[in-house]
Amino acid sequence: MDHQLTIKNEISISGVGLHTGNNVTLNFKPAPANHGISFKRIDLKSQPIIEASASYVTDTERSTTICKDGVKIQTPEHFLAACAGLKIDNILIEIDAEELPILDGSSVEYIKCLKKAELHKQNAVRKYFVIKEEINYEDPKTGAKIRALPADELSISIQIDYKSKVLGNQTAELKNIEQFETEFSDARTFCFLHELELLSKNDLIKGGDLSNAIVYVERETDENELKRIGKLFNIKSIKISEDGCLNNLNLKYNNEAARHKLLDVIGDLMLIGMPIKGQIIAHKPGHLLNTTFSKIMKDLIKKEKNKAPHYDVNKSPVMDIHQIMETLPHRPPFLLVDKIIELTDTKVDGLKNVTMNEPFFQGHFPGSPVMPGVLQIEAMAQAGGILVLNTVPDPKNYLTYFMKIDKVKFKQKVLPGDTLIFEMELISPIRRGICHMFGKTYVGEKLVMEGELMAQIVKKK
Repeated sequence: MDHQLTIKNEISISGVGLHTGNNVTLNFKPAPANHGISFKRIDLKSQPIIEASASYVTDTERSTTICKDGVKIQTPEHFLAACAGLKIDNILIEIDAEELPILDGSSVEYIKCLKKAELHKQNAVRKYFVIKEEINYEDPKTGAKIRALPADELSISIQIDYKSKVLGNQTAELKNIEQFETEFSDARTFCFLHELELLSKNDLIKGGDLSNAIVYVERETDENELKRIGKLFNIKSIKISEDGCLNNLNLKYNNEAARHKLLDVIGDLMLIGMPIKGQIIAHKPGHLLNTTFSKIMKDLIKKEKNKAPHYDVNKSPVMDIHQIMETLPHRPPFLLVDKIIELTDTKVDGLKNVTMNEPFFQGHFPGSPVMPGVLQIEAMAQAGGILVLNTVPDPKNYLTYFMKIDKVKFKQKVLPGDTLIFEMELISPIRRGICHMFGKTYVGEKLVMEGELMAQIVKKK
């Protein structure tokens, strides 16, 4: 079971924005569980907060820009990739300008800074977006495409092809997120020599220099052009290295450009708001492709969040009524769970068929039978009891007791003939026998009840 992470101590880093050229300081602060990653513009009077969300992406020209209520955060992708690599879920970034510093053009300085602040494990379960079926997107204009496939953990493979003799066709592959820090975080951003003057004319790369970007030279270049580029960067002497880069900048990897593109993919995908379990395959990725795909996945997360668990009547349950009675101490007429259809370390889905034969219908509105709300809670709690008792080797020797019921909402009546589907998920890891869960109950696709439950597991005397 993965815990959410934040940083233990506050820490700062300063630099220059690549495109704006502005000096900027970031103050990284710990954030509570389920806070996510957000930016606070302390240079503005109202000090607005902008969440790192694909919903706020407004521009992808040479970098990613998010904007909320007219307030921008520019070029967050390298920092977000560092958070992904260190598995940081919750952090508040105070920033005194609109663009994050480019630093050396990679994520490695952010990694170093965040590690100095130390990582802190939180008492909350880390939530993942689990890819359950193939997701595809292709940019009709460029032919760039990206897809996600089901997998047990995140892996990413990319291919770039700029039709350039110098850069060539490159690939890069990250097999798991643990590789990011050592094999991808120091891959630097890049561009081509012919783009520099155009970028400058478009009011971009004001903070760029030859120490924070690889500049590929893909054609014969005379001294006059090199002098013009030298003036652009205020450098007297510019040369071309054997690798085809300006100023004898040594490449860290033969495929450093592809590795940086993979770094950008990781950073932009962080905008969905949670880590991914799945295989990502991208061809010619860029910020527009990455963030469009992030928006697609964010929409899927929203739909999945409000979707009832799938129940296949032809599939054998994880636990039938006999196995349930071997685990729970309840017996008819107070056993209110008929099947368990999914069970993991953090989640359980259960089912109850409501019939007119239920004994409580005899006394509860007998002329207009409605399942009592308290029994709906009890039924959901019994499904949660399966989740809790699944953590001990001998569940028969344990009992679970309510400690707290909170934020319960009843949204629809439950009537005879309804089939209830319960979905219970841990809010925080089980500690000292205390289990804190959030549950939803559905009839078909309709949410009929939801609420937080806290229970304690106690050994029988």
